[in-house]
Amino acid sequence: MSAFSLPRVLAAAGLVLALPALAGCSTSVPAVDPVASASPGQPVAAFYGDSYTRGTGASDPALRWSSRICEERGWAELNPSVDGLGYVINRGLIGEDLVEAIVAEEPDIVIVTMGLNDNFAMPDRAAELEEAIRDDLATFAEELPDARLIVVEPFWHLDERPASVGTINDWVESAAQDVGADYITGASEWMAGHPEWLSIDGVHPNDEGYAAIATRMDEELTKLGL
Repeated sequence: MSAFSLPRVLAAAGLVLALPALAGCSTSVPAVDPVASASPGQPVAAFYGDSYTRGTGASDPALRWSSRICEERGWAELNPSVDGLGYVINRGLIGEDLVEAIVAEEPDIVIVTMGLNDNFAMPDRAAELEEAIRDDLATFAEELPDARLIVVEPFWHLDERPASVGTINDWVESAAQDVGADYITGASEWMAGHPEWLSIDGVHPNDEGYAAIATRMDEELTKLGL
């Protein structure tokens, strides 16, 4: 695998942290090497997401849900997720397009969890957002035809749900179906009713929250035959 310039992306996340996007709160995990060393024949799983996939709020990167999943399943983890990022939110600020960066690594599995922060682009950028969702998923499907593409309903952190949550979820599910991707539904409800799963910032999961997400994600991936 080639190594893309993720230190530049992670440095740019400092700019994202200063913006009023949900996943841009200050509690964060240390930056780690985004590309795990893969043994010969070991599947590489790439994660395209925001702070909920980067692991912001966890006490250690190894305790975020993506790393727990990879450890359990024997996958090498590629996780360039960035705080505050969405399909359109903050997309031009990180200095590198993560979709193309992930494609360049030719992973075996791509898990897409983007969309939470895009609620803050609604309704003003609705048409742009729907198009961006379709473009990103189509790029993964077209440029990584041999990879298993799994699209997850965007996460949400509160019991209160603005109407935009359902709208974005519908767009993501429709786009996933159009490209033949596997789709995991219900993820926007996984944190509901559990304030004890939130970190001190009241936004991101804590270690217990990430463990709960990992458990649910593991169940859904098992249903998909992974």
